[in-house]
Amino acid sequence: MDDPHAEKPLKQRGPELRVADGAVVFVHGRGATADSILGLYDEIGTDGVAGLAPQAANNTWYPAPFMQPRERNEPGITSGLAAIDRAIERATDAGIDREAIALVGFSQGACLTSDYLARHPTAYGGAGILSGGLIGAEVAADAYTGELAGTPVFVGCSDTDPYIPLSRVHETISVLEALGADVTEAIYEHRPHGVYEEELGALAELTAALSA
Repeated sequence: MDDPHAEKPLKQRGPELRVADGAVVFVHGRGATADSILGLYDEIGTDGVAGLAPQAANNTWYPAPFMQPRERNEPGITSGLAAIDRAIERATDAGIDREAIALVGFSQGACLTSDYLARHPTAYGGAGILSGGLIGAEVAADAYTGELAGTPVFVGCSDTDPYIPLSRVHETISVLEALGADVTEAIYEHRPHGVYEEELGALAELTAALSA
């Protein structure tokens, strides 16, 4: 299939989009679900902000590790980016400006979120990249063009994450900053692969700003 995630559902939590002040698009990790990543919404959700989460086919956006050559993970990557695009379009069609939409991804979902920001740069309400980085065997900074226009981006990861090398986290931050993002970096010492309490606090602040 050229677009394996196309027929999967887009889950929603919180207020109806037509009356929401903003929206957060949550992107789940490998082996997880849209419903499970929306658990983050329950912890950080703010009155007036809706939560959206696309679902991957077989709970996996792409098959191989994210630092393998990009072609090994197609068409999953492209289809996953299209799923994020559809979620954003659902919100904008309901009257929510992109500047009131944030993107949050964990693990494989954070990698996909990083890639989306770098390849679809504009002014967003914010982004949270939790234990992830740009996809591909190498990061070529000159491959990304455009302007994130001061979009606040929180990047959090353990310095000993078994799946996400710290070097790729730093490469990702460099690309996003070059595109004009306002990046906050949080590197945690000797933590397991997961979402941390401090990150939930940062996401809560980001989400609250969408309805300010």
